[in-house]
Amino acid sequence: MNELEIPVDEVTGPWWEATREKRLTVQRCRGCDRLQHYPRALCTGCGGTDLDFTGVSGLGAVDSFTVVHRAPRPGLEVPYVVARVRLAEGPLLLTNLVDAEPGSWRCDAPVKVAWRALPDGRHLPVFTPAD
Repeated sequence: MNELEIPVDEVTGPWWEATREKRLTVQRCRGCDRLQHYPRALCTGCGGTDLDFTGVSGLGAVDSFTVVHRAPRPGLEVPYVVARVRLAEGPLLLTNLVDAEPGSWRCDAPVKVAWRALPDGRHLPVFTPAD
């Protein structure tokens, strides 16, 4: 499997379908109202299985990041930034930061979602400076 063959299953399917419309969603537990990302079968708060997806603003802040200078495999352009972004609604997303010099990023920098197209019509959320 290459990086463009990202698997979809019954848990992740609704999230991926929302990305086709460039809508950022996270899971919501109907039992305890906890929001979580990445999609999974159980609530990380109460262990419940009654989960759905809800839209979020796409705004957040850089929680942590690293600049990758050495590609882990051929074909990746370096440098690039891997980050954990805390959404305004609370959940964390592992993502890429784009549209700024890699060395200019700082923790707590405000960001907003942007989208990187995949060949099959889905999109990956990436984040850009919110300013």
